Amino acid sequence: MPTQSEMNKLTAIIVDDELHGRENLKKIIENYCHEVEILGLADSVNNAKKLVSLHMPDVVFLDISMPVLDGFDFLDEYVEPDFMVVFVTAHEEYGINAVKVGAVDYLLKPINIKELKQTIKKLLMVKNKKIKIETANEEEKLIIPASHGFSVWLFDDIIWMEAEGCYTKVFVKEGKNSIVSRTLKDFEESLPKEKFCRIHKSHLINLKYIKDYSNIDGYFVTMIDGSRLEISRRKAPEFTQKIKTVMKAV
Repeated sequence: MPTQSEMNKLTAIIVDDELHGRENLKKIIENYCHEVEILGLADSVNNAKKLVSLHMPDVVFLDISMPVLDGFDFLDEYVEPDFMVVFVTAHEEYGINAVKVGAVDYLLKPINIKELKQTIKKLLMVKNKKIKIETANEEEKLIIPASHGFSVWLFDDIIWMEAEGCYTKVFVKEGKNSIVSRTLKDFEESLPKEKFCRIHKSHLINLKYIKDYSNIDGYFVTMIDGSRLEISRRKAPEFTQKIKTVMKAV
């Protein structure tokens, strides 16, 4: 059984093809995250595999974009890796794939100290089995790039969305509503059409959470959070057809 000291410690290796990237992350971790011991640095997938075999680290801080073999190629070498993975990259568009392969977290370069510390806390919780990291099913979850890396929302958490120029306000069942730097059209194309419906140029709703529908003096839906939203005349036929489909499925 691990001691309390062992439970509060992590061993790690850093994998990055750029010398500056490796050394910079090592220096930041050593200066600000004393619970992490860096056992080695690797500049390629092949060298990373050697370090994993030699040290058996708790976590691999893994760059994604590397020549010849990248970070995902490295993970493909392990059917059931016995180490945790944190992707460290300058490319936020890799977020969804990071979740799908079971990464514990995703840090964007340049490294933010506060976000790194939060990641270390999360790693310790996973190590001590206080939380579980699972691979994400792309059909059930929405991955949103954020300043700290990315956020994961379940489709069932989303009640409705509202366009605000180039941004979208997201209203959720529990927790804090969010404003995301993506257009409503982007979300409309990402979310499953059998579950979500664009009822207006400003509104995208989760059909599951309609509380009431009225066609008196126009077309309106009331959502479970009490929001009363207008359905445009152009969108009304599509909405009606989707509601019929949903009712048949129930």
